[in-house]
Amino acid sequence: MRCAVVGHVEWVEFARVPHWPQAGEIVHATDVFSEPAGGGAVVARQLARLSGRCELFTALGDDELGRASTRRLAELSLDVHVQHPGISMSTRRAWTHIDHKGERTITVLGEKLLARGPLPLEGYDLVYFVSGDAAALHSARKAKFVAATLREQPTLREAGVTLDLVVGSLNDPGEQYDGSLDAKLVVLTDGPNGGTANGERFDSVEPPGRVVDTYGAGDSFGAALAFALARGDSLPDALALGSRAGAAVITGRGPYTAQL
Repeated sequence: MRCAVVGHVEWVEFARVPHWPQAGEIVHATDVFSEPAGGGAVVARQLARLSGRCELFTALGDDELGRASTRRLAELSLDVHVQHPGISMSTRRAWTHIDHKGERTITVLGEKLLARGPLPLEGYDLVYFVSGDAAALHSARKAKFVAATLREQPTLREAGVTLDLVVGSLNDPGEQYDGSLDAKLVVLTDGPNGGTANGERFDSVEPPGRVVDTYGAGDSFGAALAFALARGDSLPDALALGSRAGAAVITGRGPYTAQL
């Protein structure tokens, strides 16, 4: 399977805290670490785990965090194609607090940098569109199978291309679906309750260990689901693989240590 992702990357500082701080409260982190993450990076890494390699088309600032992100993503078996949008644009950063239950709370710092088309995506078996401009999505449609996240609905509507799969959340206000897309399959996740596929319920699976960090669960689910469908799996089998991937990632520290 030749896979590619069009999506954003941000440099994320993770801090494990006993609980989310209340107004005016000081909490002490017990574990602090940094990774290039964000939806594009997490989806691409999960696809690389499943297919052996994955190409990531993204945009980063021409700065030290951008260079550090590129080096680290290459270590994660990603072939990274980076656009630099301008000398004044910095790599976006984020703070993620992980509480004692493993729940993540994210504060984003800076503007999302988007890959812009046209992009050389003809002939790919799967392209997963996480973020980018409409021209980039038109390039993605040259692939045999195109998946997208509902986080970017304005861009999906602007591009107006047929999507084989869109993935969103029943619980995230930014991923609610209004039915306006030309999508063959719409999958909406519902955390431990599973979710729906074109309105039909499906079940989740139990994590294979203790929940450590929920960062990346939805993106890992979507990546594995798209991979399975693109290679020809049945919908029930693809949903099962996606659910296993979403359950696996939350048992590890950060988004990459326990991906399926």
